[in-house]
This record gives sequence, C-alpha cells and structure tokens, in this order.
Amino acid sequence: MPLSYCGGMNNFRGKRGKGNHHGKGRREPFGGGTADQLIEHLHKMDGSSYGAYKQLVGAWDYGDFVLHIERVQSDPYAPPSTVRAEIPAEVAGLPDFATASAHARLAAADYFHRDFSARIRPERDLRVAYTGQTVLNRGAVTVNEDGSIQMRFQVQFAARGRRILGHAMANLVDGPLPDSVLDTIDFASDEAVADEAALKKHVESVEDWFALQQVLKEKDLLAFIADDSILARASGVDEHPMENAVATKAPETLALQVELPHAGKVRGLALRPGVTLIVGGGYHGKSTLLDALMNGVYPHIPGDGRELVATTPLAVAVRAEDGRAVTGVDVSAFISNLPSGGDTSRFTSPDASGSTSQAAAIAEAVEAGSNCLLIDEDTSATNLMIRDLRMRQLVPDSGEPITPLVDRIRGLVRRGVSSIAVMGGSGDYLDRADTVICMDNYVITDVTEKAKKIVQDAPRQTAADLDFPEVAARKPLANPYEGDRGPKVRGNTSRISLDRQDIDITALEQVVEAGQADAIGWSLRKLQDEVFNGERTLKEAVDYLWEKEYSNGGLDALRPRSGFLAEPRTIDIIAAANRMRWLRLNEE
Repeated sequence: MPLSYCGGMNNFRGKRGKGNHHGKGRREPFGGGTADQLIEHLHKMDGSSYGAYKQLVGAWDYGDFVLHIERVQSDPYAPPSTVRAEIPAEVAGLPDFATASAHARLAAADYFHRDFSARIRPERDLRVAYTGQTVLNRGAVTVNEDGSIQMRFQVQFAARGRRILGHAMANLVDGPLPDSVLDTIDFASDEAVADEAALKKHVESVEDWFALQQVLKEKDLLAFIADDSILARASGVDEHPMENAVATKAPETLALQVELPHAGKVRGLALRPGVTLIVGGGYHGKSTLLDALMNGVYPHIPGDGRELVATTPLAVAVRAEDGRAVTGVDVSAFISNLPSGGDTSRFTSPDASGSTSQAAAIAEAVEAGSNCLLIDEDTSATNLMIRDLRMRQLVPDSGEPITPLVDRIRGLVRRGVSSIAVMGGSGDYLDRADTVICMDNYVITDVTEKAKKIVQDAPRQTAADLDFPEVAARKPLANPYEGDRGPKVRGNTSRISLDRQDIDITALEQVVEAGQADAIGWSLRKLQDEVFNGERTLKEAVDYLWEKEYSNGGLDALRPRSGFLAEPRTIDIIAAANRMRWLRLNEE
C-alpha cells in the first residue's frame, strides 16, 4: 500500500507508530508534537494575527516522517517559511543501488528533488529550489548512507491581509504537503516498480558520467563526447534537447572507445591537451559544440542528450566583458608599454575594455589553476585574439601595447593550459593548432591534416611563439560585514547581490543555476569575513574554505538550513571574487 493521505484529518494510510498522525495522547505545547496537534493548532489560530504562526517552530511527527518548521516568515509578504521533512530509511525503503556510493546518493537526491518539484507544482503555497538539466549537489534533498532522506522546501503560510487563514493552512499540512513528501519517496510499495526503474536509470547515468571523468584523468584527456549525443538545444532559452537534431559521431582519427560500468563500451570523440580549433561555416554547430563542452563539467539527467559528454573539471570559458572591474591582475603577458606608463603586472580598472577584460579573464583563469580555456571568437575581443601581417606592417609591434593571444597560445600549452577555441575568421591560428575540427551541418570531421597542408602550401608570416610568463598571485584583504541587520545575499545566473553591492557574473557561463550563484555569494561573504587575511592567495583562500568547512558541513557550512543552494565549482567562486568591485589586495 503506498504511503499517502486520502484527504482530511486522521485519514492517513500507511505505517502507524509512536507519535504518528493518529496519536490521541496528551497535547504537546506549541513548538512540537504530533501532526494532529499541528492541525488542531492551525484551526484554532484562524483569524489570529500573523505573528502567531511563529509558535509553530519545532518538530511535528507524522509517524512516517517528521516535519520541522525551521523558520516562519515575519509577515505574509516576506520570503516563504522554511521547513524540513526527515524520512527514516525504513519508511523510504530505498533499493541498495541508490545508496551504494556517494555518486549514487547524489543522483538519487537529484531524482527525488525533481519528482517532488513536479508533485508540488499545482500547489502554489509549496516551493522547492529550481533544477535545470544538470545534476548538482543541492541543499533541497539529501540521501544519507543509511537510506534516510532529508527534504527542504518553502511553505507560504496562508493569510488574508495580516490575519492567519488557519483552516486553509490546516488543509495544506493535512493533505498536499504530506502527500507530496510521502509519494515522492514511496519505494516500499508494490506500485513503486516503475519509479524504481526510473531511479535506477538516473543513478546509472550519473555513475557512468563520473566514471567517464575518471577516464579523462587516467588517459590525460580534456573532453569526451560519446557517439549519438544530442548537443543542440531547443532554443537559446530552452535547455531541453532539440527535436530531430543531428546526433554526434566521432571521426575515426579522433575516436576512442571507453568502458563504463553501466553503458559498457562507448565510442566517442576524445580531445587531447594542446590547441584544438573548432571551425566551419556560420550556423553549422561550432558554438553548440563549445557550449556542450562548457556544460560537460557537470553530469546531466537522462534524456538530456549530453549524458556522456564530459569535460575536465577545471575548464573555464573566457570572453570579453566590456565594463567589468579588474583589480590588481597581472595582464602583462598581453598588455604592456601603455602610453600612460601604467603597471600592467598589477592592472586595475573599474571599467575595463573588451581586450583588457579578456586578458584579465585569461590571467585569472591561469592564476586559479585552470588547465583548459574555452574560447569563442564571437564573444572575444578581436584585437586581443589576432593581429594580422598587414596590420603589423602598418602599426609595428613596438607601437602596439597588446600582444594577441595567437602569439601566446602555445606558451600557455607549455604551462599546462590547453585551449579549445571556436574560430571562424582567423587563419593564423591554424599555425598554432594541434587538432582542427570542422563542423558541417552539425557533423564533426577531422580536418587537421588538411589544415597543416594549407599552412605548408600557403605560409603566412606570424609573430614569434612566445612563452606565457608566470602570473603573479594576489592576496585579498578581509572586508567583514559591518551592517546592523545581517548580511543579505541574492543570486541568479546573471548577478549576485552581496550586501546591496552587485557582482555581474553574466560571463560566468558555467554557473548554470541560481542556487550556485547563491552559494557563491555566501562563499564570498564567508571569505571576506573569516578567510581573507592578506596572507593567503585568492586560490588558497577558496581552497581553505572548501576543504576546512564545506567538506565537513556541506552547503550548510555556507548558509545553514537553506534548501535553495547548489554546489558551485571553486574556480567559479574565484571568478566571481575577481568581479567584486570592492576587492582589496595586499599590495606588499
């Protein structure tokens, strides 16, 4: 029999135990008790002032799970109240494969999060964190090693004006709320066979992706795209796969077969360290391929089309950002001999140009430890990317303060930093490339040998192949919060608001969910308050935060009891810190 309510107080069907929903024992005081008592309190509160809801903070035992009311909103117009449901292992009845490993538990939590979100969608008063196409560690649902489950979500406590609608709220906590929780995790009933098969598919898909990441590490690869992957998206605002899209197939010269635990032998495109160019005509899939590689730093849900696309975790997309703030960044590899005589080894600007901002983004990525830059010519500054022979003849290098990337890209490789670049109009990069891929109507072909022959048959004078110098590491100073009402953090994939100061993260294309932006914001708050000290480098500070606090306390270490955070990459926390206009550095 599935665990559920069938409507109305005392109509709960399922396991009955000590303190369950049907308990008729001594009434507990506000702040805890049985579910019956919670419902009774709510009925009696009907018409009371909204502040009376705060008496309900505490644990309420539904028998098959415990509902913790952790925070009650201050008024009907404030952010919704936060609650937590704790479901014991014997109630959830999870199959062993869902708890067998950390990756399995991550996948199971993601599956339950999505299922719960779908179930509460008709209920406007219940809210859970948004999920995209990626599988991330989120605070909304946690699957523990023992098979118990924790679910966090928000509840809009019902009101008319500032008066409690107690009857409406009682109906919510007696029906839709417990029904949604229990139906989501019902794996103990005979009716759960189909759900178990879907869960298993979800878990196996995620485990295969992590196994593929291990293959990248063992074989020293930058990326792998399995044959039959669907890379094209439905639209620029819809991340679902495009219908009738061309599936990928690796050219034989770049193909590799790997063995995965569930998918078995998988053939696909393997990209190796060095300089890889993606070329082809307009609208033939160049940027689509690069976007798939950007997103390949995360696993994706079954049916996304990119389940077996994996990219080295430290790959960073870099682009031009007119107007971004740059603070003390060593851009001397690209910019020197400024007419003003400014020191470009510690370059600072509140309003950087396109070329300077992209130079800073590359230097920052190297400083942060990236091993692969992802570059699209369409979003790059032309004068940072290339200076052709005619322009060099017209304006000698001695009169040009910008050294273009084409002169440094091989030097980056020698420093252990590869590049994968979409290139549609600059043939000079062919001289620097190890691999050249052509996209022709979304079909991938290897044109490396053809490119080498063109270089040989039609040589062009290019500048020297320059080394990439060491990037000076910066040491941020503390900037503790000094407000009187507590720090404020709000984030989305375009902007993070931190204590009423905004950070533009539009260019951080690998921050894919608002929950990640929120987590980055709270990380920055903690870094400024507790970790930055003028002695640790920026990378050391973020690594310290992650190793000392996040690894022990998870997302709760950043923001306790929040179900709306999602795990970001540390390299993206560093990138966001670099965009703080108020970042202060130890100048010694």
